Amino acid sequence: MHISDYGYTAPSDYSPCLPARVVGEHRGRYQIVCDAGAGFATLRGGAYYYGGETFPTVGDFVLLAWQQAGDSAIMRTLPRRSCFARRDPTPGRVAQAVAANFDTVLVAQSLNQDFNLSRLERTLALALQSGGAPVILLTKADLCADAQPYLAAVRQRFPDVPALAVSAATGAGMAGLAPYLAPGRTLVILGSSGVGKSSLINALLGQDAQATAAIRAQDGKGRHTTTARQLLMLPGGAMIIDTPGMREMGLLFAREGLRDSFAPVEELIGRCRFSNCTHTCEPGCAVRRAGKRHAGRGAMAALSGAAGGIRPRGAAGRQA
Repeated sequence: MHISDYGYTAPSDYSPCLPARVVGEHRGRYQIVCDAGAGFATLRGGAYYYGGETFPTVGDFVLLAWQQAGDSAIMRTLPRRSCFARRDPTPGRVAQAVAANFDTVLVAQSLNQDFNLSRLERTLALALQSGGAPVILLTKADLCADAQPYLAAVRQRFPDVPALAVSAATGAGMAGLAPYLAPGRTLVILGSSGVGKSSLINALLGQDAQATAAIRAQDGKGRHTTTARQLLMLPGGAMIIDTPGMREMGLLFAREGLRDSFAPVEELIGRCRFSNCTHTCEPGCAVRRAGKRHAGRGAMAALSGAAGGIRPRGAAGRQA
């Protein structure tokens, strides 16, 4: 076992510590892999609880004081190249990281009656600010007579984002994922409950490693079947991280990410006619005007719908 197989490319000489990757999280204990082997680890209390060290999550690379017997000690979290976070229910905390150091974000939406382009826009906004490269994945293609109209609509709306229609049940379209499954690469799936994330992972693994549950027939919505996050090694050497459903996540961090990743949106907000513009129906809204002008041109069109409630830094819209 080598840490490079798990996507680690940074310097390896951190003696006496070993670089390791977090592949699972279980109530304060972390499942890790490193050149010395696999096992469990706990946090070095002083560094994390009093020293301001970043708490690790699944996918993180950390420095480890390895113990052959018993739990090793995580000494430090190494810098992340990408991160996905959700609202943290713990009082006093703003964000809770749930996946880190992934290369590709599979933005999944099911091709059943739950298909919704507006929801896809919001999910894509989360993916775009995470640091990973998004790929739109229309799942359960076997549930519709023809997936091509859906695929065409998505590609017209987001021409700069790759889009695929797949079926984990029949295998249709799954070959299109091959470019994203190179050895050492890490993927994360983002999507609401019922889109078939666990079924997709099972298909990629070639076994039923993830529990699945049938969607409700009356509305096509699903129940959460993933209760713990983990990084799974796929047969070809790529890795995939599963995440909880979107019910547990909010647009808070997508909106924060808009400021850094899509500065033009913030500039437009400052040009709105009203200082309290919600960017939904008000006259003189610069964001809506730009969204219509750029409709079908990728991220700008998506983010105009996600910009509601954002205010520019140190600026106010003009009041009529």
